[in-house]
Amino acid sequence: MVTPATALFCLMLVVPAGLAIYLSLTDWDGYSASPQVVGGRNYADLVRDPELREAAFVTVLAAVVGTVAMNALGLGFALLVNKASRLNSVLRMILFYPHVLSALVVGFLWSAILGTTGAVNSFLTSHGADVLPFLSDPVWARVTLVAVLVWAGFGVNVVLYVAGLQSVPQSLVEACRIDGGSRWQVFRHVTLPSIASVMTVNIVLSLITLLKTYDLVVSLTAGGPAGQTQTLAYLILWNSFHDGRLGFGSAQSVVLMVLTAALALAVTRLRKRADQGAMA
Repeated sequence: MVTPATALFCLMLVVPAGLAIYLSLTDWDGYSASPQVVGGRNYADLVRDPELREAAFVTVLAAVVGTVAMNALGLGFALLVNKASRLNSVLRMILFYPHVLSALVVGFLWSAILGTTGAVNSFLTSHGADVLPFLSDPVWARVTLVAVLVWAGFGVNVVLYVAGLQSVPQSLVEACRIDGGSRWQVFRHVTLPSIASVMTVNIVLSLITLLKTYDLVVSLTAGGPAGQTQTLAYLILWNSFHDGRLGFGSAQSVVLMVLTAALALAVTRLRKRADQGAMA
């Protein structure tokens, strides 16, 4: 019964990952019929590549700040729209809608709004104000990128947190209130422990999604200005297909894959350890 799923998993994940590891040991440009094996040269080049270090900083910044913001906003809005009502159903749909849109569409949309000649700056200049460099200044562009990533993705967190909140045992909530617990104490001692597993899933999903951000960067900033908003995923595809260094790009992808898996595993284990400590 599991054979079809196992075969599909191997075909779509295991085989491409193995191929990427092999190509990372070659100098393949994507066209030659017989790539030459160069051993660990591509990995040595990674250490010396300043552009990669800059992209790694942007990726880590987006992943850390984005994960915290998406989960904070997701939990906050989930608490607001948790109760069953028609209004809350509409609000949930509105909050989730940005995630339904293609990331490319989201990027072009916000580029049209925040660009130098976009809607916001056109409004400001028409009223005598200066143009704000949302996408033309390195610091502003990075802040804008993270903000758009959070806006586009936190709707998923809202949905998952709402599902978690609705599974909190009401008997525990009522018992805490009867014992004189305030709203904060109910949230701190009953609600949060009950949704700990949902929080772990949200953190891991947010982290993985943000670490492999690519399409939104393409449509929002195209890696600019001056490469200051390039992420690792964006740089991997640029090096692989634009520069014809598919072996070097494969080495980058292998490193990103290992780091993503390690971070996801670390978050999961830390959450399990915290749960075990609370039970003890």
